[in-house]
Amino acid sequence: MTRRTRQAFVLTLLLFAGCANSSPHAQTSLPLPASPLAPARPIPVAIAESPPPPPDREFRGLWLASYGNLDWPSRPGLDTAHQQAELLAILDRAALLHLNTIILQVRPACDALYDSKLEPWSEALSGKMGVAPKPYYDPLAFAVTQAHQRGLELHAWFNPFRVRPRDDKTPVTKNYVTVSHPELVRAAGNYQILDPGDPRSRGWSLAVIMDVLKRYDIDGVHIDDYFYPYPVKGVYKPADFPDNAPWERYLKTGGKLSRNDWRRENVNTFVQLVYNSIKKEKPWVKFGVSPFGIWRPGHPAGVSVSLDSYDALYSDSLNWLTNGWVDYLSPQLYWPVADKEHSFAALLQWWGGQNTRHRHLWPGMKMEDWPGFNADPAAETAREIDLIRRDPGASGVTLWRASSMMHPANGVASALARLYPGPALTPASPWLGNRAPAQPLVLSHKSGHDLAIDWNSSGGEPVRQWVLQEEWGGHWKTEILPASQTNRLIVAGPQAALPQAVAVTAVSRVGNLGPPAVFKTSPR
Repeated sequence: MTRRTRQAFVLTLLLFAGCANSSPHAQTSLPLPASPLAPARPIPVAIAESPPPPPDREFRGLWLASYGNLDWPSRPGLDTAHQQAELLAILDRAALLHLNTIILQVRPACDALYDSKLEPWSEALSGKMGVAPKPYYDPLAFAVTQAHQRGLELHAWFNPFRVRPRDDKTPVTKNYVTVSHPELVRAAGNYQILDPGDPRSRGWSLAVIMDVLKRYDIDGVHIDDYFYPYPVKGVYKPADFPDNAPWERYLKTGGKLSRNDWRRENVNTFVQLVYNSIKKEKPWVKFGVSPFGIWRPGHPAGVSVSLDSYDALYSDSLNWLTNGWVDYLSPQLYWPVADKEHSFAALLQWWGGQNTRHRHLWPGMKMEDWPGFNADPAAETAREIDLIRRDPGASGVTLWRASSMMHPANGVASALARLYPGPALTPASPWLGNRAPAQPLVLSHKSGHDLAIDWNSSGGEPVRQWVLQEEWGGHWKTEILPASQTNRLIVAGPQAALPQAVAVTAVSRVGNLGPPAVFKTSPR
């Protein structure tokens, strides 16, 4: 029996009934529990002639910061129930606003918001380094599961070299890097950091990232721009970074680069090493970096800034983009549109023009708090997202940060609701693979006036998500469902109306769409 024939007939009776799930239509679509009910009259499946429109594609990412309890947990010392409730509230709000990716900070300062044998539990959780949540749970495992259940991607965000503030006097554990590997730690400015010039530091941070990659079903690895320390006026300037020992070892081995170029090459080496290591282990996992928003002053012309990240952080972010060492770049364009010295529009256009390898450009933008500018958060957020949507080099945005959308007073959540009225898939990453899942096998069953559907993968690439589409009066309603959900009860509307057609499409782990299974809800 062919797949088309299998789809054309009902192979089983109604097994399920529904539980409530929100829908923008009066007709409600419900997921089905796994308990059987009395059999109902089956209906045959008629294959529809035309496919549904493709789903929208746009990256809608959200940074969720744990350092200093910026976003989550809201304060140290919360018990497990309160931590989980806070996280679920953020995930629920993100899903409600049709965001599609959470970038969760899991390693803020050589500590861990997950169960690690390499580094201690973060004090952001309990208030004391090395203390696990009570009752025990693994926050990252919980976040991955809960994000995926809501159709959200989960990217694990690592600070690659930041250790802790120099003036932090709270006790550390025996396995904290300042105790276990003090030879890798340098004090500079307000922070201690791992020395990027020491290959052992790069190896340590890589080992931490790969440990998470291997043990958790994450969709992305994300690092920020804490490479060499930010300069502090009157306290620390980049030239004073104490890396004489590795620098001298480099010279003794015949190194010819200048000291600044050597420092940049240390960071370049790390970025390339992380990218290649991820692709060797799990090629479908995306790697993204969020560098300082200006590559160098004067690029583009007219843009000026007191910080030259190329010579202060030794961050050559343009090099990573043009060499294809990232799957996405989220330069931190944290200035409002009205800031002429750091023109948001000019920087956005410049970055798009540099993306010759056609990697994803998902600029980072603030949703409130622009020093020196009395901008309205909701209006500014809408203005910047509109500019990003108009730029051909960008395909989405990374929003700083979760707390901004959790406070109704600033109007940001309402603005996002208007900007994102429906769901969107993240853009596909064709350089990571072009294979797609096979057409799903879809079964339908009629129970009274309602329609129950269940479907299964029929092979091909593993499925990360499903796109479920219903045609109501010529208009297609789209939902994005997790891979674990393979059934739906569609409740009939007025006069026992059902959608004219239903389509189910599988989405691969790199975003490729398979052929849709499209059928009419009743035969002609």
